Amino acid sequence: MDRDLSEDDSVVDLSFEADSPLAPPTELLERLPSYDWILQGGGRQIFFPPSEAPGRPQEQRSWSSFLEHRVPTVTEEVAREALLGFVNSKCCYGSAAAGNLTIRELKQQTLCRYRLETFSESRISEWTFQPFTNHSVDGPQRGTSPRLWDIKVQVPPMFQEDTRRFQVPHSSLVKECHKCHGRGRYKCSGCHGAGVVRCSSCSGAKRKAKQPRRCQMCSGSGRRRCSTCSGRGNKTCATCKGEKKLLHFIQLVIAWKNSLFEFVSEHQLDCPRELLAKAKGENLFKDENLMVYPIVDFPLREISLASQRGIAEHSAALASRARILQQRQTIELIPLTEVHYWYQGKTYVYYIYGTDHQVYVVDYPERYCCGCTII
Repeated sequence: MDRDLSEDDSVVDLSFEADSPLAPPTELLERLPSYDWILQGGGRQIFFPPSEAPGRPQEQRSWSSFLEHRVPTVTEEVAREALLGFVNSKCCYGSAAAGNLTIRELKQQTLCRYRLETFSESRISEWTFQPFTNHSVDGPQRGTSPRLWDIKVQVPPMFQEDTRRFQVPHSSLVKECHKCHGRGRYKCSGCHGAGVVRCSSCSGAKRKAKQPRRCQMCSGSGRRRCSTCSGRGNKTCATCKGEKKLLHFIQLVIAWKNSLFEFVSEHQLDCPRELLAKAKGENLFKDENLMVYPIVDFPLREISLASQRGIAEHSAALASRARILQQRQTIELIPLTEVHYWYQGKTYVYYIYGTDHQVYVVDYPERYCCGCTII
């Protein structure tokens, strides 16, 4: 027998409400005296970081000693071995061409890659809640909540991104659950509290069309137990987990980010720049500090300009929303060789890049299918 939908008045009908709202209604929340300004513009706000102390004075550098570094040149033997290694790693490439080709010309060029990394910390606050399980409440009665940038936390290793969440001290409030109105459960949206639903096999007719026997799926009752609530007619409130109350508090979200600016100097060869940006290089220069200064008077002017542009971009992007913890800028030498070779009456070309001799093939004469990526 079906239950009367109105007999259980202690269960609220939330069939048409969201299962778990992202934030509680603001009218349920009392403003904490020291955090009135946090709630402006919604329940979430980015906090301006405190002003930074200036870094160490800019040092004068002599680039002559740095430019004494030279990446070893690629010989014909090295070029052939690099291509053979590349071909052997591809299932659809034959090794005959790589073993019998005739190298006609090696065009070599050394590029400079500039990188700027800025490791920063940003803090935001947001109201959140969790089921209240009768534990002690750290509310305003225990003291004034500290400002978000005054809360001390353990910083992860420099240049390693991470996100952590902390409960702000003295910011907790206990309220009746706004989802179930403190009842801990609500009527099932599948059966509307009845515990049973119409049989999907016979559509409630107790017998299937043109069949004299009763429906076997519902034993001729026309109804089946609701699978959503297992026949109980109600479900435990997903918001408070049946606890009837919620603990509301301010949550501090700290994000450590590593912003990257990258620039590769111009070159006249046709190797894709995206490969050179990832290539392994020879370290020429490294500068790491709280704040780094733009590189000046570097022999390649475009590197100096890239350094100035990168530092300016990071400063502008992070000044109003994050605190810079550390910066690191590097210059690396990236060797690039264009290899022209002859095989069976035709001329072909491939590139060797990076100190680990990676290969980029433009057109290989012994490729048997199109299932491989040519990089």
